[in-house]
Amino acid sequence: MKLRPKLICNTACLFLLAVVSFNARASSPPASDFRAASNWAASHFNSAKPTLPFSFTYDQQRSAALLRSWQFTSSTRKLNAAKTERTLIWTDPKTRLSVRCVMIEYHDFPVVEWTVYFKNTGATPTPILENIQALDADFQRDRGGEFVLHGTKGDWCTADSFEPFEQTLEPRATKRFVPFGGRPTNAAFPFYNLQKPGGGIFIAIGWPGQWASSFVRDENRGLHITAGQEVTHLSLKPGEQIRSPLIAMVFWRGTDTVVAHNLWRRWMVADNLPRTADGKLPPTQIVACSSHQYKEMTQANEENQKMFVDQYLEQGMKLDYWWMDAGWYPCGGEWVNTGTWVPDASRFPNGLRAVSDHGRAKGIKTIVWFEPERVGDPNSWIATNHPEWLLSNKGKTASPPKGGGFGSGPGSLLNLGNPEAFNWLLNHVDKTLREQGIDLYRQDFNMDPLPFWVGADAEDRQGRTENLYVQGYLAYWDGLRQRHPNLRIDSCASGGRRDDLETLRRAVPLIRSDFLFEPTSQQNHHFSFASWIPYHGAGYVTGHSAIGFKVEPGVESYGFRANMSPSLTLCYDMRSKDLDYKLAARLFAQLKQVQPNYLGDFYPLTAYSLSSNVWLAWQYNRPEAGAGVVQAFRRPDSSETSMRFKLRGLVAGAKYEVENFDGGKEIRTGRELMKDGVTVTLSEKPAAAVIAYQRTK
Repeated sequence: MKLRPKLICNTACLFLLAVVSFNARASSPPASDFRAASNWAASHFNSAKPTLPFSFTYDQQRSAALLRSWQFTSSTRKLNAAKTERTLIWTDPKTRLSVRCVMIEYHDFPVVEWTVYFKNTGATPTPILENIQALDADFQRDRGGEFVLHGTKGDWCTADSFEPFEQTLEPRATKRFVPFGGRPTNAAFPFYNLQKPGGGIFIAIGWPGQWASSFVRDENRGLHITAGQEVTHLSLKPGEQIRSPLIAMVFWRGTDTVVAHNLWRRWMVADNLPRTADGKLPPTQIVACSSHQYKEMTQANEENQKMFVDQYLEQGMKLDYWWMDAGWYPCGGEWVNTGTWVPDASRFPNGLRAVSDHGRAKGIKTIVWFEPERVGDPNSWIATNHPEWLLSNKGKTASPPKGGGFGSGPGSLLNLGNPEAFNWLLNHVDKTLREQGIDLYRQDFNMDPLPFWVGADAEDRQGRTENLYVQGYLAYWDGLRQRHPNLRIDSCASGGRRDDLETLRRAVPLIRSDFLFEPTSQQNHHFSFASWIPYHGAGYVTGHSAIGFKVEPGVESYGFRANMSPSLTLCYDMRSKDLDYKLAARLFAQLKQVQPNYLGDFYPLTAYSLSSNVWLAWQYNRPEAGAGVVQAFRRPDSSETSMRFKLRGLVAGAKYEVENFDGGKEIRTGRELMKDGVTVTLSEKPAAAVIAYQRTK
C-alpha cells in the first residue's frame, strides 16, 4: 500500500511531514509576529520621518518630495482593545488638496492596514493627481533563500478557477497582476502570501474595481511592490473626494506556509467576516432553491415555491433558508431583463412576502436575488424613468483572456457614483427588504463595469467614475446593513468575480464560482479557496437542469461530498417520486454535523491537482473545540484503494473518537493521528470519505 498519491510535490510533503501544531497558537500569534508588524508600522507611519508606504504624483511632482513642505497634522485614538487608529493629514497650502491616510494597527493579530483619501478643500479645480499607489514600498530578504510569491489565479468560470500558484522571484524578475473588466477577482486574485527566509507577509488589496499590482526584484536582495487602482489621472473639483484601495498586511514568522495561512484564516474570521448587530458570525448553513426546475425564477410562482419548502421539510431536511433566484420581477420570461425591482404580480399576487412568511412560520428564512447594477431591460422602470442614471457608453479596454465562461451580460450600468441613483436604490431596496420579509440579500453582478467607467471619463478625469462608483457600492451595502442590523449579504458576480477584502467585510460568497457541481472542479475550488476565504459556498443539483447545467441523475455521496461547504445550496426536484430521499436526508445530516469545523484551521493533506487519477484530501481542525473533520476523495481514474493521511493541529496526549461516516469508530491519540495518520480505504471509484473526530479527554 502506498502512503500518498504520486503527484504530491515537495510543498505537499511539507504539509504531511511537518509536526508543528497550530494549537499552541490558537489563543494568540507568537510575539515575533507582532514585533514584525509593529516595527513595520513604526518605520512607515509612526517615526519622525516615516518612509510612507504609498505614493502619488501631483502637478507632475512625486509625493515623497511634495509632502515634506505641506501642512501636516496627526492624531491617534484607540478604537477598541484590538485596534489603534493613526490618522496622518497633509494639506497643500497652495491648492488646498488634502491627503489623509488612516492607518490601523491590530493588537490581536500582527496586522497593519491603511487607506488614503484625497479631497479638494479649495475653491478651484486641482492640478492633475495621478498614479496613486496605495502600496508603494520596498522589502528586503535575508540570505538563505529567495522571495516566493503564493496566490491563486481567481475565478474565470472554469474547472481550474482559483488554481494556486507559487512563483520564485529571482533577481530582476517582474510580475504584474490585474483583473479583467473591473471586477476584482475576475481572472486575478488580490490576495498574496509573500514568503521570504524566516517568514513572510500576507498582502490584501481591498478594491471592488480595477486594481493592479506589481512585484519588481532588484539585483540584490530587494523587492519593490506597488498596488492601487489601475488608472488614476484626474483633476478634483471643489469638494470632491476619492480614495485609494485598502491595503492590509499580515506578518508571520517561521517556515510553514500552512501554519501561516491558518494565522491568516483566523484573522479573516475574527476581524473581517461580517457580523450582524448582535455580534454573530455568518452561520454555516444549508439552503435550497428551485432554479433548475423553474428556469431560475422565471417560471416560479407562489404556489410552487411554497410546495418546494414543504417538501424539503416532509423529507426530513430542515433548511436554514429558502432561496428565490433571478426572475421574480417582470422580465418577459428572461431573467437577464433586469431594472424593474418589484415582484411580478401575475405570478406573485401577494408579493414575495407570501412565500417568505410561509417559510418563516416553519423556521426557514428567505434569500432573494438582486442585480441592481446591471439594467438589462431597456424598457424597465429604471431605464424608462431615469436614463440619466445609466452609464451606456463603452470605452476601450483590454481584451479578455481566453478560455473563460459567461461573465458579462447585456444592458447599461446603474451609476452608483451618482447621488440620486444611489439614494433611490438604497431607499427602494430597503423598502423591498422590509415589505417582502427578506432575511438575506443576494447581490449578483453579471457585467464587466470597466468599459462603462472608462467611457464616462474625460481625458483629465480618468479613474474618477470608477472611484466614485466603488465608494457608492460600499456605502450602499453599509447603508443596508445600518438600516437592517441583522441583515446578511451574499456577494456574487457571475460567481466569484468580486471577492476583494472590502467586499468580504460586508458579505460572504454563497457561490464560489459559476462553474458548478462537477465533483473534481468543486474539490479543487474548495481546496484552494479555503486557504484564503474561510466562508464560501457551492451547490448540489440532481436530475434535470432547466438552465443548462450538466448534473448527476440522482443523489449520490461522491458528488454531494465534493460540494460540501460552509454554505451549500440544494437544488433537488422535490416533485420527483424517484429521488432517494433517505440518502439525501442522511447526507444532509452529515453535512450539518461537520459544518461548524469549516471555520476552523485548514490543512491540505495532499497536493492540489486537476488530474482524475489521484486522491485529494483536506482536514479542518478546531483546537478550541477539540473537533475536526477529514474529507478524502478517490477520483475516477485513481488506482489507489487506500491512502494514509497524517493529521495536524491535535493535542498529542489527548484521545479522540474518530468516526467514519460510512461505518466504523475508534479511539486514537492525537500523537497517533499526527505521526501514523488515519487510513482511508475506498474500494470503489470515484468515492469519498468523511471522517469526523472529537476529543474525549
